[in-house]
Amino acid sequence: SGGSPFGALALLRSSPALLGLAGATALIFLAQESLPSLYVLYVMQRYGWDEAAVGLSLAAVGAGSMVVSAALIGPAVARLGERWAMAAGLAFGMAGFALFALAPTGRLILAAIPLLSLWALTGPALQALMSRRVGAEEQGRLQGALSGLHGITGMIGPVLFTQSFALGIAPAAGLGLPGLPYGLAAALLAVSLVMAWRITRADSAQPGAEPALPPAE
Repeated sequence: SGGSPFGALALLRSSPALLGLAGATALIFLAQESLPSLYVLYVMQRYGWDEAAVGLSLAAVGAGSMVVSAALIGPAVARLGERWAMAAGLAFGMAGFALFALAPTGRLILAAIPLLSLWALTGPALQALMSRRVGAEEQGRLQGALSGLHGITGMIGPVLFTQSFALGIAPAAGLGLPGLPYGLAAALLAVSLVMAWRITRADSAQPGAEPALPPAE
């Protein structure tokens, strides 16, 4: 499916439910940006970690997400359904970011790694819920639209999280909240969860609704 990214994004306005789920997805993408844009600076500044500790922790997050993607997403969606799998993943992500924000020591950050790994349950389940709302011929445009959203949030996120970190630690502001950016990330996931849960409420009420498989990558 060709066309400009703006044409693909226009697809998201084809129904209020699809537009709302796209908004929830954009908030998730935005929260994700808190990791690549700030994590290294955050743990070095707040906990005094060295490069080796940072590298090991990032490797643990990556490995955990791979395990969840490979071994847990399918069984979780089969057992819980897409809606509950999405909600569970978002709840784990919120808890992980909240722990990032509040942890007084670097060791507690390590406890957040499994929680953030389980956040990987959300993406495929939410994408399947969105895919159900467009025709087979529009699946490519949907993927293009999601890529467009990811690009937009990739521009906003680094500024949002680095500036909120600067505000949180600035003596002049007097906040004394180094965890502010990760509290913000947790809040973004909370809003996303409320939006997606309300929009998909009708899905669970449809008799005989078949679970949709996530689109092929």
